[in-house]
Order: sequence, then structure tokens, then C-alpha cells
Amino acid sequence: MDSFSSVKWHPETEIELRIWMETGFYCEDTISSARNGWLINIVRANTKHRPKIASLSYVDNGQLGCVVIVKDHGKIHEGEIEVLERILRFHKEYGGDYAIISPIKDWVRKIRERLAGRRPNAGPPKQNGFIFVKIYGGFEKIKSSICDVVVVARMLNATLVIPEIQESTRSRGISYKFKSFSYIYDEDRFISALANDVVVVKSLPNDMKSAMKKMKYPTISPPRSARPNFYRNEVLLKLKEMKVVKLVIYDGGCLQSILPETMAEYQRLRCRVAFHALRFRSEIEDLGRRLVQRLRASGQPYLAYHSGLIRETLAYHGCAELFQDVHTALIQYRRAQMIKQKIVFEELTIDSQVPRKNGSCPLMPEEVGILLRAIGYPSDTIVYLAGAEVFGGQRVLIPLRTMFNNLVDRSTLLSKKELLGLFGPETTLPLDLPPPVPEVSKEKQLEEWNKAGPRPRPLPPPPARRMYAHEMEGWYGWITRRDTEPEPSPTDLRKQAHRLLLNALDYIVSVEADAFFPGFDNDGSNWPDFASLVMGHRLYELAAAKTYRPDRKVMGNLIDSIRERLYTPKWNWTLTVRELLNQSVGADGLMRDSLRAKPRNFLAYPLPECLCSASKLSGDSNQTRAAVDQLLHGQVDECPSRMLHDLLTVRGAYGGMEEAADERETSTNDELDEQHEPEEDIKPEVARIWEQDEEMDPDD
Repeated sequence: MDSFSSVKWHPETEIELRIWMETGFYCEDTISSARNGWLINIVRANTKHRPKIASLSYVDNGQLGCVVIVKDHGKIHEGEIEVLERILRFHKEYGGDYAIISPIKDWVRKIRERLAGRRPNAGPPKQNGFIFVKIYGGFEKIKSSICDVVVVARMLNATLVIPEIQESTRSRGISYKFKSFSYIYDEDRFISALANDVVVVKSLPNDMKSAMKKMKYPTISPPRSARPNFYRNEVLLKLKEMKVVKLVIYDGGCLQSILPETMAEYQRLRCRVAFHALRFRSEIEDLGRRLVQRLRASGQPYLAYHSGLIRETLAYHGCAELFQDVHTALIQYRRAQMIKQKIVFEELTIDSQVPRKNGSCPLMPEEVGILLRAIGYPSDTIVYLAGAEVFGGQRVLIPLRTMFNNLVDRSTLLSKKELLGLFGPETTLPLDLPPPVPEVSKEKQLEEWNKAGPRPRPLPPPPARRMYAHEMEGWYGWITRRDTEPEPSPTDLRKQAHRLLLNALDYIVSVEADAFFPGFDNDGSNWPDFASLVMGHRLYELAAAKTYRPDRKVMGNLIDSIRERLYTPKWNWTLTVRELLNQSVGADGLMRDSLRAKPRNFLAYPLPECLCSASKLSGDSNQTRAAVDQLLHGQVDECPSRMLHDLLTVRGAYGGMEEAADERETSTNDELDEQHEPEEDIKPEVARIWEQDEEMDPDD
């Protein structure tokens, strides 16, 4: 057998666990020698026909090898080839080599062909064609759309071209170092992580590129929740005929959230894309980890809060009256556009209290502060404000900042130099100065005076008030000078691209947070939202972490009941809020989210499809966890290794880290519990917290 790549394994159980998670086969016999440093695992796979396959895996001084023995029992079955493919793909992926021993040559040939067909360099001849994708929208729409198009590519047996993100193209003024997709995500990681599922290439062949520019290929804009049959009936025929199909995605997705049970593997593919293949580029990952380290430098846990105050969703639901002055006008202008575009079918002006009481409007920062204080979070709690856009600006954050002194965001934790390093070298853009007021000549003024009509004339109107610079600068300044929103300037386009990177940083911080509180999630618009993606990711990776899932309808009514004494509520009200929010962290909140969020966005609640069981190899604690998971979500499949590959690598290198992490998690949860779950005998202390705020005016 050929020499193997060096792969470091820690205990003997690691190789056993890896084999089991990738292939689903258990090690029936283990021969180990600590003195010689080698380990042999014998894996026998029983197909539905007869036992025919034996896989012998071993580790010799940190080197992985595999011998597959195929027994001669007659006719070859497709399911048995799939079994062998999984075994060999596992060893090849983790740096080992393999040998196939079989008296039937056809087995060896078919297995090698199947393995070669899944490699990225296998090329497009065995594919139906190329899928070229353009994605419009912000951070959350981009992530959700990419997961869908990968599933569509596999469904159609097509080669996927790296999606083109329109918010980060070169025309947006981004750094010359990046190109669309690579501005946010790691291209190489994306391609290699999906090598066993979908063939992904960075660009079309040159001849197809030129034909694409001449618009010779069909362009399709799939609906937000297109069914699989749409692609089989409408797209596949065009793909086979033209070899290239261009998909244009606007609404944050192109495939229905809940797929039929027969397509469970496609749902798991969504999980692999969202949580393993889509990794931010290294600069974003490093800066995100640095943010988390600085938040935890004091030794205290932190809570991440996303307000959900975004102009688009506020206009969609008619929440304009929650704001004042210019912000109300901006929301109404966008709502009028949505009505014209047939996105909204209601009246332009509605009573914002109606959608607010229905839970269709966000919890305002002041209301979130009241709820957090009711749970028991003290005023010195570290609260991280996530989200690149907070509609309403610093004005709406004044009450929350008053209640929590340690309200921070990326601008307070990172230097300007660090942020500029994230953006990369950029060209200098011309200044966006407001257009000058047109001058009227004296001759023109005299002509208008003579045409004004007979005397006596009324006095002319007083001159218009002078507009100061601060009233005309910024993205909202146009509304003070004109009736229509201008086209975005080069600076505006660049800021929109920067917003993607800022959201990526906040995504990392929010997923890693000790607690997460959304101000606006699952708003009913069927668009993916930032908070829902964070909550789904935390559910997948950190199910034990505190993630609040407040019912906005119930919380809004509770806050309205104490509107006259907002900062001095009664003790019974505080207990009610605390009980409801603590319930939202547990099974009640999970079950409600599974019914409310999953039909709209799979990534908001990726269970049980992304859930797997490792109880038979991982001890009694995980057996208990598996039993609970099965109770909540029904039948749970066995884990493939790809879902825990990073965790096992760390465990193999450092050994014992899992126990230390469990201890840290327990201590962190205890610390959080101490902060927001006071004992019965400390009721006066919580009352004193509210008494401190009795005289507080959020407008000061």
C-alpha cells in the first residue's frame, strides 16, 4: 500500500468515532497496541441482502489507512456500492489512502468511477450543465439564497458557478482584492466543503462567458418558495438544451423551506452549506474572534441584542408611527414604493398600533430594556448591539443606553484602522456634496414680477429657511429637499457593501454570545432576517445557550398595560414577564418557533433535519440528550462526520478540551442565572433597581 499522509489522532476512540459518523457503521472489533502506536478497526456493513463488505481501518504512528475487503456473494447491488463509496470517501477526505480487495473486477471499476464522479476536477461532462446565479439583497438574503441554489444545483445534477453577489460587485466600489463572493466568504473553503455533493467552479468557461454577455442563455427568476417540481419542469429542460441557465434571486431564496420527506438528504445539504461550507474569509473570522475576546476580557458574560429596526421591514408592516419626523416620512415613502411594486396590498397610511398589537412591529429598544431589567439583568450587563443598520439612529437607543451603561457595538470595540483593514485598499471617491441651489438672474426675477398680475399685489412669501449642512448630509438628507429618492451615489454603494462585512462581524459575535435577544424575528414577510439566522445557528451549534424567543404580541400587550408607569411596574407584572421569557428559552419557545419560523425559513429552525444522534458512542449524557431530542423532534438520524469534523479535530489535538468547555459553559450559565434569576428572598433588591429608574426620563 502507498504511504499515507500524516494525520494526528488523539485517543483510539477518535478513529472509531470518525468512521462511525461518516459511514454509519459500528466497529465490531478493535485491536490496539499502545506500545507500537497502532490501532486496527474492523467495520462490517450489513446490507439488506447479505453481509458482503468489510472495512479494515488502522492508524500507525498517526497515519491513517484503510483496506476494504469485498466478499464474493454474487450479484452487485447499487446500495452496496454506495456503502463502499462512503467508506472510501471518508478515508480519502481525511488524508488516508485505501486499497480494494475483491475477486470481482467490476466492483473495483464501479467504485472508482463513483468516487471520481464526485471530485471537483471531474469536470462538467457528466453534468447537465452550468447554473449561473445572481443574488440581490442584504446579508441575510445572501446567506439563505446560497443555501437554496446549492440544493437546486444538486437536484438538477448541474455544475454551480460561484454565485455573484450584487451588493459586493466591483461596481460598488469595493477593494480590488476581492470579487463579489470572496468579499464575504471563503471561496476555496466553499468549493472543497461541497466537493462530495456538488461540483462548484469559480467561473464559466471562456466561450460560455462571451455567450453570457451576449445574453444567449435563458434567464429565470424563481419565486421565493419554488417547489422542486418547478425546477424539474421549467429549468431542467432548458439546462439540458442550452447547457447554461442564469438564475436571478431577489427575495432571499428560491426553494420552499419544508421539502418532502423523500428529500431529507437535500435538507441536510442545506445544513452543510449554511453551517460548514459558508465560512467568512479569514480577515472577518479573525476580527470577529477579536471582538468576542474583548467582550469577554472582563470575565463577564455578554448579551447580544439585534433591534431589527430596518426600513424595509418597517415599511412592509406599516410601523411608521412608531417613529417621528423624518424617519416617519422615509418609511412612508418606501411603503408607497412597495404598494406600487405590488409587494404591499394594504393602504399607505394605517394605524401603526394595529400591527404592533398583532406582533408585526418590532419591540422598540426602550421596551427591550424594560424586559431585560424585568428578567433581572443588572445595569452593568454588557449588551452588544448587533446589526449594521438601526433605523432611527442613536435617538431610539437613548432609553436602552440609559438603562444599560455597557451598551457597546463594533465601533466602540474596534479602532478605525482595524475596520479599514477589513475593507481592504479602496480607491478614493469624489465627495458627495449637496447640489447647489440654482441661481435666478435679475432679468428673470423682473420678468416674473411683471407677469404677476394687476396691482395691488400681496406681499411675496418670505424666503425659505436656510438648510444647514447637517440637515442635508447623510442617506436621509434628500427628503428635506425633494419629493423623490435620488439614485445612490458611489459613496452610498460602497457603504452598502461595507454593511455586509459589518453584519458578518455581528453575526459571529451574536452566535457566540452567552445570551441573545431579538427585537424583531420571523416578522411574517417571508424574507429571511438576521435574528432568525442567528437563532437557527445557535440552535444548531449551541443549543444549551440562552436564546430568547419573545412573543411580540404578548410582550407588547404587557408593556401597554403599564404604559403610565413604565419604569415602576408592579411586582406581579415583573414575575409574569420573567416567567414568559424564561419559558421562551426552553422547550415551549422551541416548539412555537418550529411552527412559526420553519415554514418561512428553514435556516431559522434547522431541526430535526440538521440534528443527529451520537449517543451509542458518546456516553450516557449524550444518550439522555438523544432521548430528549427524539421526544421533541421525532426520529433522529445518525451523525455524519462532517457535522462534527472541526470539533473532533480540536479534541484530537488538545485532548480534554471538551470537558473544560463543559465546565466553562456550566459556569457561564450559572453566572447568567445569578444575574437574571434572583431568589425569592431578594425581591427588595429587584424592587430597588426599578426605584432607581423611577425618575429617569429617556428624552434627557
